[in-house]
Amino acid sequence: MSSKPNSRAVQAKALCEALARVYPDAHCELSFSKPLELLIATILSAQCTDVQVNKVTPELFKKYRVARDYAEAKPEELEHDLRSIGLYQAKAKNIRACCRLLVEEHGGKVPETMEELVRLPGVGRKTANVVLGNAFGQNVGVVVDTHVARLSMRLGLTKETDPKKIEPVLMKLVPQEDWTLFSHWLIFHGRRRCKAQNPDCPNCEIKALCPSYPSFMKLKAKRTK
Repeated sequence: MSSKPNSRAVQAKALCEALARVYPDAHCELSFSKPLELLIATILSAQCTDVQVNKVTPELFKKYRVARDYAEAKPEELEHDLRSIGLYQAKAKNIRACCRLLVEEHGGKVPETMEELVRLPGVGRKTANVVLGNAFGQNVGVVVDTHVARLSMRLGLTKETDPKKIEPVLMKLVPQEDWTLFSHWLIFHGRRRCKAQNPDCPNCEIKALCPSYPSFMKLKAKRTK
């Protein structure tokens, strides 16, 4: 007796195909040219917008070119360079400690495994996934930020609200070759169409695949009466 196909997995595959058509150029919106830059930018992006990080990093990357530059930076000077970023003092401390470990244990290079990355100060699984997926082309996990978490629930892929619980669900549903892109697709859609407070349901390109679409439209209709 054959088992029924996982309906949510079918849904996830259909979403991947649709989102790939809608956002063929989806990508990491943090500006970087090498793995170290992406690592630093991702650490800075915690509780901060990519737009704000991208305003700071051009000058930062000119001044600090290799891991040793950050490791040997004076704390007050690095803090000053990051002052327009939220939580800049804690982030400066983590970046210095992170880069010291890169110099001491990795020859100044960014490691290419999840196990080694999450040992770095200021680096959790989400940051490691960003670096592995976008700097090294490795689909090791799924980045779950606020957009991915929100859309995963709206699209009926999970009822979980904790990013740590959402990621393993998505890893089971989404084909592994799409793990990195899936995050980009949902982030692009969340920023451009499916916003938290006022989702643009009438113009949504994937509304046919969205179980939340009917209820959102009913709610919009009530508000306009």
